[in-house]
Amino acid sequence: RRHVLEASQQLTEIINSETSAEIPEPSGEAEPADEEDSALHCLWVDKFTPRCYMELLSDDYTNRCLLKWLKLWDTVVFGKEKVAKKTKPSVEAHPPFNQPKEQQNKWKTKLQLTEEILEAELDQHKRPKYKVALLCGPPGLGKTTLAHVIAKHAGYNAVEMNASDDRSPEVFKTRIEAATQMKSVLGANEKPNCLIIDEIDGAPAASINILLNIIHRKDAEGEAAAGAGRRRRREGGLLLRPIICICNDQ
Repeated sequence: RRHVLEASQQLTEIINSETSAEIPEPSGEAEPADEEDSALHCLWVDKFTPRCYMELLSDDYTNRCLLKWLKLWDTVVFGKEKVAKKTKPSVEAHPPFNQPKEQQNKWKTKLQLTEEILEAELDQHKRPKYKVALLCGPPGLGKTTLAHVIAKHAGYNAVEMNASDDRSPEVFKTRIEAATQMKSVLGANEKPNCLIIDEIDGAPAASINILLNIIHRKDAEGEAAAGAGRRRRREGGLLLRPIICICNDQ
């Protein structure tokens, strides 16, 4: 084993010396070389992890539902108005087999019914009724990867925190408020944050209560505030960023 380690170390030094002796590439082609060098030293699970939505291998129904829920925040976060879906007049004028509406819903897919339920349940601030999405399943299923890819696909900056590490409720509250209320100052084109809380099943009950208070109590404060002068304070008290929680044991 010692001889093998020494031989591998010598080979590594030879490769490094040959690489450093080569003529450096132009600055425009330096980035791919850096990416290749970093790819050689990273784990396979990181090297081949999905980078975009189409590379996800997890359940398509779960992927689309989570993306649909995240896109419902566009009005609040990005100021985008919801685009009304165009319905075919022929279908409205002549329903299939002249069936009542209840029987027509039977022909809709599970995803279509879920989308209609999500879109119908928006509060007075144009936010989804459910402010937190919960991904649960056994380890290795791709929950964290799904959350990061979906957040990036929807135009967010994914901010991840581990609920099991932050055992103090005060630290837990500070990190949640920092991620959901403060803007990123890294770069001119900063993106809004999407908070991803991993291992939420390992958080103490006090931290869970703090999360619930941030979701519900501040809604009541926003409804109680009145007048144009208090609008900034009212909006600051509301939860205006999506939160995705991940757990193994529901």
